[in-house]
Amino acid sequence: MANPDAHRSGTFKVGGEIEINRLGFGAMRITGNGVWGEPADRAEALRTLRRLPELGVNFIDTADAYGPDVSERLIHEALHPYRGMLVATKGGFTRPGPGQWTPRGIPDYLIRQAEKSRRQLDVDQIGLWQLHRIDRETSRDAQFGAIKSLLESGVIRHAGLSEVSIAEIEAAGKFFKVATVQNHYNLVTRDHEDVLDYCERNKIGFIPFFPLAAGRLARTGGPIDAIATAHRATPGQIVLAWLLQRSAVMLPIPGTSKVAHLEENVAAASIRLSDAEFIKLDRAGREARD
Repeated sequence: MANPDAHRSGTFKVGGEIEINRLGFGAMRITGNGVWGEPADRAEALRTLRRLPELGVNFIDTADAYGPDVSERLIHEALHPYRGMLVATKGGFTRPGPGQWTPRGIPDYLIRQAEKSRRQLDVDQIGLWQLHRIDRETSRDAQFGAIKSLLESGVIRHAGLSEVSIAEIEAAGKFFKVATVQNHYNLVTRDHEDVLDYCERNKIGFIPFFPLAAGRLARTGGPIDAIATAHRATPGQIVLAWLLQRSAVMLPIPGTSKVAHLEENVAAASIRLSDAEFIKLDRAGREARD
């Protein structure tokens, strides 16, 4: 396996202008259990973050709800002033306790949280801010209007959405240009194929969260195992390679709090699946969810 280098994953321009390497980093796992509080090994979490630019990873995805606030603060401590990096964050959840997530889309709250993220990351402008969830108890248009105001005031440069349908992307598009969509997607979780195809047609970055999930397909003797053996790779690396080849707008963000695991994930950028291997995995993933 070649040395880990995210440059080999190809590039994508967020909002048509901020160029990043497509294999990024999800910063949820650098917090404590239940995505709550400080990490168990704070020093290792910081080492992991500081290793990112050395590996060519220049896209980080975080959220004010991770910790809460812990992830953003660790990123600031480890990497500020983020030379050549896009640190994206999200807002729209409150955190009553470990493992608890409550949507809150009141416009004033969204604006305050984005401004707090800007302070915690210590940037003049957040390059990409995403609505963590559409709050079903608050007017959708009011939430989109708040995002529009953040763009107009310069607090954020580009805006994205998470866990949305095509209809919701198009509704948001009446207020602002949607730069990214972050939906649950991986080899065996394929409910958002139509959203991915829509994003591809419209040059919207598609950020799959929980990208490494593969279930029973990763078992010894399974379809992923055989291909991993052929490439001298791990099942997780094969799943990431499949995601990168699935679409040019795919921006996987595998997360970890360990340097060794980070290096393993980034090495997936060097794997090139044959057409036959890609089709075999695609078919296996679809059959696994039926």
